[in-house]
Amino acid sequence: MTEARPEQRRMTISDPQVMRALAHPARIAIMEHLNTREGGATATECAEVVGMSPSATSYHLRALAKSGLVEQAPSRGDARERVWRTFSHNWMVDAGQGAGPEARAAEQALVEAHAARDAERTRDWLRRAGDEPPEWYGVALFSDSMLLLTAAELAELNEAVLALFEPYRQVKRRADPPAGARSVAIQYKAVPLA
Repeated sequence: MTEARPEQRRMTISDPQVMRALAHPARIAIMEHLNTREGGATATECAEVVGMSPSATSYHLRALAKSGLVEQAPSRGDARERVWRTFSHNWMVDAGQGAGPEARAAEQALVEAHAARDAERTRDWLRRAGDEPPEWYGVALFSDSMLLLTAAELAELNEAVLALFEPYRQVKRRADPPAGARSVAIQYKAVPLA
């Protein structure tokens, strides 16, 4: 049984050491998996998702714990079993506008690691799209829109889009998902152009 935690707020990762610790494909995958598990997961459960051995996954979990991104969760009954959970299911990376070169480089490395993961997911979809059921093939979407906005309008748009995601987050729906539900990766980026 897991202990109840208060509603979590968005965690902002700004420390260069934490960003560097997270900028590893296995750690990104582990964090993503833990973000979908309300009660947490063991190294063995995470290993199945990231395609590594439980001992290698354990190493990455300890590194994430050292960086303050995960913690040991209450046991599920077997005292030998070590369960891990994230501190927050909702986090973002932001070195800060006045960040120095070290923080900027760490932020860039982490964002590039995420972008590589997103690009691989897109390539994977394109490789298997023809074999997907028609209802899933028909709803996959790639969109690139150019909008003309003020900073206030962009802030409002970001808030509205993120609010649309909330009811569908896996951590909220995993206990009783609707029939036919699948994990769907959605990347939302809003970057002002020069």
